[in-house]
Amino acid sequence: MVSKALIQEISQLEADFCSALSDPTRLLIIYSLADKPHNVTELTNELDIIQPTISRHLKTLRDRGLVYTVRNGSSITYHLGDKRLTQALDLLRAVMRDRLKHRASLAKETKATINA
Repeated sequence: MVSKALIQEISQLEADFCSALSDPTRLLIIYSLADKPHNVTELTNELDIIQPTISRHLKTLRDRGLVYTVRNGSSITYHLGDKRLTQALDLLRAVMRDRLKHRASLAKETKATINA
């Protein structure tokens, strides 16, 4: 039986963590920050996304603890909070790719059966 503590932890994880990963722009920001820290202008240029959008997504990631900031004078640099995050995202992408391949093979088999 699933414990009440596990149910509560999963609910909190989903609310705080997974929602932050539900947007493709935030995922691109995470991968960009995995390469090296960036300020907002650098992210705007690298991802070709307007500054207000980048700032809004960075706030979400910062609020969830996935990125942190370092201030140097008037410049704020964003850093990835935990390098394991991109490893987890890579693993999830691999699972999704495998699922797509499996679905494609099922579709191919079904088509072959219908055409036989």
